[in-house]
Amino acid sequence: MKIKNKILNNIEITSVAAEGKCVARFDGQVIFVTGVAPGDICDIRITRKKKSFLEAVPVKFHSYSKLRSTPFCTHYGTCGGCKWQHIDYDAQLKFKEQQVTDNLERIGKIELEGLKPILSSEGTTYYRNKLEYTFSDSRWLTREEIDSGAELERNALGFHIPGRFDKILDIDHCHLQPDPSNQIRLAVKKHAIENNISFFNLVKQTGFLRNLIIRTASTDQVMAILQVTANEPKLINPILELISSFEEVTSVNYVVNNKGNDTYSDLEVMTTNGKPYIEEKMKSPVSDEEITFRVGPKSFYQTNSLQAEILYKRAWEMAKIDKKDIVYDLYTGTGTIANYVAESAKRVVGVEYVAAAIEDAKVNSEINGITNTAFFAGDMKDIFTGKFLKENGRPDVIITDPPRAGMHPYVCKVLLETKAKRIVYISCNPATQARDIELLSKKYKVIEIQPVDMFPHTHHVECICLLELRT
Repeated sequence: MKIKNKILNNIEITSVAAEGKCVARFDGQVIFVTGVAPGDICDIRITRKKKSFLEAVPVKFHSYSKLRSTPFCTHYGTCGGCKWQHIDYDAQLKFKEQQVTDNLERIGKIELEGLKPILSSEGTTYYRNKLEYTFSDSRWLTREEIDSGAELERNALGFHIPGRFDKILDIDHCHLQPDPSNQIRLAVKKHAIENNISFFNLVKQTGFLRNLIIRTASTDQVMAILQVTANEPKLINPILELISSFEEVTSVNYVVNNKGNDTYSDLEVMTTNGKPYIEEKMKSPVSDEEITFRVGPKSFYQTNSLQAEILYKRAWEMAKIDKKDIVYDLYTGTGTIANYVAESAKRVVGVEYVAAAIEDAKVNSEINGITNTAFFAGDMKDIFTGKFLKENGRPDVIITDPPRAGMHPYVCKVLLETKAKRIVYISCNPATQARDIELLSKKYKVIEIQPVDMFPHTHHVECICLLELRT
């Protein structure tokens, strides 16, 4: 029987699942539904059939969940961000706690006596410090616009439509990043349209304007990075001057990128106004003195600046670092955690795959007068070896903050060999974190678990796990 596009009536949404979807059941079949909340009763349309489950979208609501909240953004439902706007924030926090619990229990087989209540985000809008806007000459059109038959502006500067790499939703106002992010985006788009500067076509790989990145720091410094496909000063300079006219902007940059993708880590970034970096600051957990972090056009920095300080302080508290301790910071990035905890330790060793990030980490130590750090670049599974431990001292405490994919099994093997007294594992993916912890459970026991909400109105959650060496 053909089931795709079939309508199922009066379906109750029962719970939240992975990736922000919710669960319903029909005739014993599990259905993952988007855009709903537990407690909703609605008619749903099947969009996809898999071997063990179905996927669906709501087409009509009969009653709404008590957990619902009114979405605050006009782009909700089309834009791929902030998918949980329709769920009350307190309920979001409970679902994120449950996500951590389910993964650690099911995958990691971990006892949860040490689970702490999730740390909420004080700001639930305008909390991001970085957004990437994409230019497109093929703006996403609504059904109403298509049916109108009117001549429509097709240029867009905004975000990718979920599942459609070639379509961009034009953004009027984004509630994720504080001003002047919205004003800069709208001003650049207006200038480009008025001056007939071509927007990029992702399929044909044609057009001049490609990407606009805005970074806003907690110090109120602002960086802009414009990506274009050719070095045409007559087209580039007026846009850069327009961006520079915003008094908050302290760093203006551009990149010439004619590759098949938007990545620019291997390309030269030209700074035309201000400094080639902005600065973030955090208070030292030891002395309350401020630590300064330079953030360049290619630097990684936690996307929620204020919540990042809360995340790192909890990690530092759980690490219980002693002045005699050698601390390893794995996946150190630009050395944010390493420099943050350095005042507590005898020595901090940071390891990171990206060589440019390691250079940033060294600069961040230098500008803060931190002399007890050492940073090394290389693939973690290749550099983090027994020989490396002998050369740099066996760690007493290890802090690891890997990417979403988690750690390589070999890295987990070497972690077991270190016999460090404590491992603090920070992760943005509780599933891969639980998988790795299960490997470490041969010698380590989970003592404390701290979920942290870094991204309100999304299903994403950070989790810090404290592991102690079994006696």
